[in-house]
Amino acid sequence: MDVRRLELLLTLSRLGSMHAVSEVLGVTTSTVSQQIAALAKEVGTPLLEPDGRRVRLTPAGRRLANHAVQILAAHEAARADLDPSAEPAGTVRVAAFHTAISDTLLPVVHQLPPAVRLEIQEQEPPDAVAMLERDQVDVALTYDYNLAPATLDASLEATPLWESSWSLAVPSRSRRVRGTAVDVIAPFADTDWIVNSRHTADEKVVRTLAALAGFHPRITQRADSLQLVQEMITAGLGIALMPATYPKTTGISLRRLRDPEPRMRAYALTRRGRTNWPPLSLLQGLLLAHSQ
Repeated sequence: MDVRRLELLLTLSRLGSMHAVSEVLGVTTSTVSQQIAALAKEVGTPLLEPDGRRVRLTPAGRRLANHAVQILAAHEAARADLDPSAEPAGTVRVAAFHTAISDTLLPVVHQLPPAVRLEIQEQEPPDAVAMLERDQVDVALTYDYNLAPATLDASLEATPLWESSWSLAVPSRSRRVRGTAVDVIAPFADTDWIVNSRHTADEKVVRTLAALAGFHPRITQRADSLQLVQEMITAGLGIALMPATYPKTTGISLRRLRDPEPRMRAYALTRRGRTNWPPLSLLQGLLLAHSQ
C-alpha cells in the first residue's frame, strides 16, 4: 500500500470531508478522491460509501484507518532511523578480534551518546566476517597482512583503521643475524613454528617468508593468545611472528623483519550501503578518528 494514500485516508477519517483534507494537505479534492479509490483497489475492498451529499468510511475503511496510525508511525520511525542527519540511536552489534576490542573499540565507548548501545563479541576474522555476511552483526573489526591480503565478498565494504609492524620472536639466546627478512629467518629453517589456532593469516605470512628463504616451515604449535605464544617460545617449543610493539617477556628477543616487512592491517567491515545508518556511521567515524 502507498503510504501517501494511507495518510489521505487517515486524515479523511479525522476531518470528515474531502474538502477539509484537500485544504489541510494542499491537494485538490479530486486528487483525494482518486488516491483513496486507488487505495481501495490495492486492498480489494470499498473504503468509502455515500452519506447524503458527502462520503464516509466503510467499516473496512475505518479499520484500515486505525491500522494507518501504526503503519504511518512505523514508516516515519524507519525514515528517521535511516536519516543520516538524525540523532543517532540504536544498538550496534560488533564482532572483533581481541586487540581491536581493547585498543580501538573500548577507548571510544565513552564518546557514544546514551541512545547508542554496543553488543560486542570477540571473534577472529573468519568468524566475524561470516557473522557479518549472515547479518548477525552490523560491523566486523578484522585484520589481514600485507603479505597475506584477505579477499572480501563484493557485498562488504572495508574501512582501513591502522597498521602495525610484526617481528620474529625467538629465544634471547638465539644467534642474531642482520639483513633482510630472508637473512633473519633463514637460520631457523629447522626450528618449530607457532601460529594462530583460529586464523590462518599469520601462517600464510610465515609460509611466504619461509618460501622466500628457501624452506618449508615446520609448524607444530597453534595458539590464539599472544601471551601463550610467548610462554611457548620461552619453553622452547618454537618461534613465532609477534607485533613489534608487544611487551616481550624475559628470555624472548624480537628480530626486526624488513624487505619485506610483514604488517598487520586492521579494518572495519560493513555490509555495503549500511553505513548511512546514524549509529553505525557515528561508531565508524570514532574508530577511524581514534586510529589515526
